[in-house]
Amino acid sequence: MANFNAGHYDVIVIGAGHAGVEAGLASARMGAKTLMLTLNLDSIAFMPCNPSVGGPAKGVVVREIDALGGEMGKNIDKTHIQMRLLNTRKGPAVRALRAQADKVLYQQEMKRTLEKEDNLTLVQGMVERLIMEDGECRGVITKTKAEYRAENVIITTGTFLRGKVLIGDLSYDSGPNNMQSSINLAHHLDELGFDIVRFKTGTPPRVISHSIDYSQTEIQPGDEEPRAFSYETTEYITDQIPCWLTYTTPELHKIVDQNLNRSSMYSGAVKGTGPRYCPSIEDKVVRFNDKPRHQVFLEPEGRHTDEIYVQGLSTSMPEDVQHEMIRTVPGLENAKIMRAGYAIEYDAVVPTQLWPSLETKKIPGLFTAGQINGTSGYEEAAAQGIMAGVNAARKVFGQEPVVLERSQAYIGVLIDDLVTKGTNEPYRLLTSRAEYRLLLRHDNADLRLTELGHDIGLISEERYQGFVRKKQLIQQERERLETVVVKPTEEVQAMLEEKGASRLKEPVNAIHFLKRPEIHYQDIALISAPEESLPEVIQEQVDIQVKYEGYITKQMEDIEKMQRMEKKKIPEHIDYYSINGLATEAKEKLDKVRPLSVGQASRVSGVNPSDVSILLVYIEQGRMAKAE
Repeated sequence: MANFNAGHYDVIVIGAGHAGVEAGLASARMGAKTLMLTLNLDSIAFMPCNPSVGGPAKGVVVREIDALGGEMGKNIDKTHIQMRLLNTRKGPAVRALRAQADKVLYQQEMKRTLEKEDNLTLVQGMVERLIMEDGECRGVITKTKAEYRAENVIITTGTFLRGKVLIGDLSYDSGPNNMQSSINLAHHLDELGFDIVRFKTGTPPRVISHSIDYSQTEIQPGDEEPRAFSYETTEYITDQIPCWLTYTTPELHKIVDQNLNRSSMYSGAVKGTGPRYCPSIEDKVVRFNDKPRHQVFLEPEGRHTDEIYVQGLSTSMPEDVQHEMIRTVPGLENAKIMRAGYAIEYDAVVPTQLWPSLETKKIPGLFTAGQINGTSGYEEAAAQGIMAGVNAARKVFGQEPVVLERSQAYIGVLIDDLVTKGTNEPYRLLTSRAEYRLLLRHDNADLRLTELGHDIGLISEERYQGFVRKKQLIQQERERLETVVVKPTEEVQAMLEEKGASRLKEPVNAIHFLKRPEIHYQDIALISAPEESLPEVIQEQVDIQVKYEGYITKQMEDIEKMQRMEKKKIPEHIDYYSINGLATEAKEKLDKVRPLSVGQASRVSGVNPSDVSILLVYIEQGRMAKAE
């Protein structure tokens, strides 16, 4: 059967998971004629694992995606069943939103959004090969021999590349949830010479709600205060559904111990590396055998289903053992399993083969984003998706790629970690990975990224003007507080006493008064309110910016030092092996990663400060010789 010409596009996106939908929407909204090919149109934005969005670091990423003009925040705001702000008792740098999703509604709403996008074409089909011309990617060929041509292609295949499901000693080729795996495309990437690694993830059993005794569990309600991920959300879901908390038992741990040889993970059947920060129950029992119990969250999968996700019991045990295990958990003694848990192995591309734009170094015109790059999580995938979509479209229009800095966004930290350091296990974004996390907060994602989103064409003029107004209000209120004097009146002293704070000895500037840890903006407003009442988001920003000004200034100084290193560009065709004094390991790693700047070179694993110094001298000598 001969190939047939199925059309020409600017950008083709392979896959419609969380990376794919953001890539396709970003590309199309920027004006690139975009095609999205997916194995199954009914599985767009599917959540094969935990039906939730957000959490520590991840929740900030969703806000950053929204600030750039992405869709994930808007979609979860329309389809969640509960939402909570985490770490409210801690500082603003670690606060983050987390929402429990209605899994089916999330998919349906995202599919509707894609279908309504004028510049985006959705097609169901399995891509098996890339069209290669003069070493560049120029399109794709599907199983049905449809030949689609494009300037750029983005692969966002998630865990489907050579996917294999494992339950005990049973294994079979499959993507998540018994969907088709992508075999031929995986072989084709091998043929093209990409370094491929094998990773593994897993899911827990799902049980039916009416078989659970909730009286033995602790209720976990959503926040009463309306919350949203997107800065554009104005309507809030108020009828929330709770989750529940229970725990594993010594009896369950004993069952796991007795059946370890039957687990795919411990029998040797699983060859891929699993995620360190989302371990299976087998891993928990073995690695943390001193702990008498582990948390188990019972999370509804939606409003119109009785299916409950048993978060915390991810497993690859045989099905009969899973039934035994479940019945030892308080509240689940009579629970009926609807879907057994399983492990899934899949191929991932070694991410050091990518430029920071997410274009592959080996093949111009080919981008990869999402779990194919070795990450775990919907949020990490969506973050890569929007950046790949932006850069693929910009390449079509002859524009320079957009690369977020580590000091600019968690998305910048994520991509820099991947392309500079690589990963030997499924990568999960954590607050501890960000050296400038005090600047990368949940509350200020719009202040960091909305202007960029507007510049690249993903933020509307109306939204941008609202953002400009917000910045003005914050600045005006800070300037006003500079002129306000707080006097040691009886009311002020009584307020301080009530808060357990030291009394005022003399009048102070309101800005300095606000820096006291016990004082908040609302306290200042009681003493001296602005002419017009300010929205809560403005009050919050003034409070945080004033309180943490000293720390923020210190981090900005650190950023300036790093930016000086980032500005020192490395010549494109530099021969690291010819640089005398560089350690052998440094030569090998630098030649493999091909960093674009001295700053990026300093973050490559195996490159020491002495290597960086030698590299700086070599580059400077080269510039001097060229000048002469």
